[in-house]
Amino acid sequence: MNGKKAASPRAKVVIVPCSGIGKSYGTVSREAAYDLTEELRPDAAQLVPLSLLVLGDAEARAAVAANPAISIDGCKLACATKMVKESGGTVAKDFAVLDVYRRYRQFKPQGIAELNEQGRQLARALADEAAQVVDDLNAGGKSG
Repeated sequence: MNGKKAASPRAKVVIVPCSGIGKSYGTVSREAAYDLTEELRPDAAQLVPLSLLVLGDAEARAAVAANPAISIDGCKLACATKMVKESGGTVAKDFAVLDVYRRYRQFKPQGIAELNEQGRQLARALADEAAQVVDDLNAGGKSG
């Protein structure tokens, strides 16, 4: 090392999606998180898998503790939201796929391993809503 401290990377909003396997709403949750972190806001949002938080992964817990989080829950158990809080994080905004579906009833998700086209559209609508929250948080606003 040259003795200089490396510049810390810009803080990112942490996205924690549901890991409900075998349920369409869980798949919508994950697809929305991928759309958000890979396409819509790759420089402003980072995916933290729920499974890593459940396992107590130090890096995942540190990311959640140091950054605002958006949770995306596939069912009323709200596992993603609960684990962010239990991991020392702050949930800036929590999304429930069912609530988003109620706003976009024309997008009825079907499929598990692969969503139907309507499920993909629902995931994208959710990702678009979450992208606005990411923008608000990065502008210094509070979402909730």
